[in-house]
Amino acid sequence: MNPAEQTLPPDPLALHVDAAAQRQAARLAEESFARVFRLSVAEGDAERLKGVAQLCTDLADWAAAAADPEARALRLALLLAGMDQWGLAWSRAFGLVAIPALTELVGALRTGLDEAAEARFLRHFEGIAAAEENAIDFKVELRRGLHLALWHASIATGHRDEALRLAGELGSQLLALARSMPVAGWRLVADALAFIQIRCLAEGLAAEGVAQEATQALFGALARELPAPQRDLVMAHSARAVMAWQQAGRASQQVH
Repeated sequence: MNPAEQTLPPDPLALHVDAAAQRQAARLAEESFARVFRLSVAEGDAERLKGVAQLCTDLADWAAAAADPEARALRLALLLAGMDQWGLAWSRAFGLVAIPALTELVGALRTGLDEAAEARFLRHFEGIAAAEENAIDFKVELRRGLHLALWHASIATGHRDEALRLAGELGSQLLALARSMPVAGWRLVADALAFIQIRCLAEGLAAEGVAQEATQALFGALARELPAPQRDLVMAHSARAVMAWQQAGRASQQVH
């Protein structure tokens, strides 16, 4: 079957945490990782522990606001799964051995769970990765943030080798995603490429020099390494998304 014709089954986890809350969980995971990363690299022990304690309270309160124990466990599992993916991606990209505040935050969030809550949490944590459709709205939002952050890091450095290395890491992650999610993965790759192109057009990013070279290297690597059917779908889908954005911009200008 053509990958474009395949559709995911309904997300069974949406019964507990709906699409909007899944996307919120992904954004909270991104924001929380950014905070613990800053705490780890820029603060002393006392300030780091204070920041982790406050963040733990905020995240635990958000998870606890769900209507029932299953939903609370899944909310917590989404938060920890998201921060774990950010930690892994940043560790690979920047060669980090440890992110102390992240380890402390994850431990603190699980310490307060009783035996039944811990069992529910582990079941949902494992369930998120058990099937492609599980928590799909969370996965889409999470990966979008990760991909754009890595691309921004690659174009922000003025060093050619570092820019190309980070672009290569992003390319590796996108290729792995296309393999691990055979139905939706190519769409997430296309989504990333479309967002990058739109940012370049809207904000004049990666227009020259090292940033442009790194971005072109990313697109070139994906064009070479993706299987031909996926590559054609990715490039066509991302091109349509960029064209739709351009048309919407022109329509908006005509209205005004």
